[in-house]
Amino acid sequence: QVQLVESGGGLVQTGDSLRLSCAASGRTFSTYAAGWFRQAPGKEREFVAGINWNGGTTYYADSVKGRFTISRDNAKNTVFLQMNSLKPEDTAVYYCQARPSSTPGWSPRLYDYWGQGTQVTVSS
Repeated sequence: QVQLVESGGGLVQTGDSLRLSCAASGRTFSTYAAGWFRQAPGKEREFVAGINWNGGTTYYADSVKGRFTISRDNAKNTVFLQMNSLKPEDTAVYYCQARPSSTPGWSPRLYDYWGQGTQVTVSS
């Protein structure tokens, strides 16, 4: 069993940066792939970024490529999402998700665990 807790969200202005953290419990988390998803009001949850079990491979949605960076520290059971050059369209609740696989997936339905989410609001 894995529990995930996100933190680091907030209200920022266009062009600012935020760093989200996802703290995981469970000794097996270091063998899990992880992903960040986001959900804006009235929209479906969408893929933002994914990382394989050892951090060696990362994946990004086209909308965030070049601005966001996903990383992980398995010694601390934590996954990060560094978000730079934020835009109003990045406003959403951001969720950390994990699955017992070496590689992440593009759909939130492929994941077994997720956190409660953290709100990111970017003002223009």
